[in-house]
Amino acid sequence: MCMLNRKIVADSSCDVTVFPEAPFSLASLKILTSEKEYVDDDQLDVAEMVDDLKNYSGRSSTSCPNTQDWLDAFGDADEVFCVTITSNLSGAYNAAMTAKAAYEKEHPDRRVLVIDSLSTGPEMLLIMEKIAEMIREERSFDEISNEIAHYQQHTGLLFMLESMNNLANNGRVSPVIAKVAGLLGIRVVGKASDVGTLEQLNKCRGERKALDTLVRHLKELGFNGGKIRIGHCFNPGAAVELKARILNQFEKARITIHECRGLCSFYAEMGGLLLGFEKA
Repeated sequence: MCMLNRKIVADSSCDVTVFPEAPFSLASLKILTSEKEYVDDDQLDVAEMVDDLKNYSGRSSTSCPNTQDWLDAFGDADEVFCVTITSNLSGAYNAAMTAKAAYEKEHPDRRVLVIDSLSTGPEMLLIMEKIAEMIREERSFDEISNEIAHYQQHTGLLFMLESMNNLANNGRVSPVIAKVAGLLGIRVVGKASDVGTLEQLNKCRGERKALDTLVRHLKELGFNGGKIRIGHCFNPGAAVELKARILNQFEKARITIHECRGLCSFYAEMGGLLLGFEKA
């Protein structure tokens, strides 16, 4: 039996604060405005944060875990599997790589794998679940590293947004594009691109059409009935309806629904959905 102390570590955009499937530690991001700082940990009142930001018109930003935050999360593990939000939205990956170098220099017999998810939220969760599965199978560090690189070619992220105000205030999208979302019931449907940026695919009039569009893109992007993880920002009705529509066409799909935590709620905003899925 493998006696190595192995751990999964992720930043808080993974949308979970506990992860029962394997030893786990969280490195918290922060959401910042000129008025307040929100730490994305298990103490964060997400509803209060979302409400505050809805009524805030100034510039907002996020702050990634620093090197020491990552080192603290690594703890004393012999092998660390660290999953970060896309490097195109945050400096979390670069900070984790700096922590990896410091950790392996101090402990030459230990190893750290830092994985740029090129995504966030539910797609990160799929990657973590796959790592946990291989840890239980006692796969080697190199096997896990190679398999995860392959697995990432077969996962994706879709999203539906009612509002893009925070993305505009954060400088991630044009204010002109942001104004479209929410006008006359418009929902923006998009995906995480292959390089980890946000790519707008459609502007849909109303939630029902947006949900239909998400299912259509799922099929176009290669989903054929594997795992799906749905994160929602205070929109459980849409998440349940989306699950039903997917199961109507893919009855063997394995779907779970969860509430977005702080960072994903910041980007998805009230009513938003994030959809992580496995491709064929």
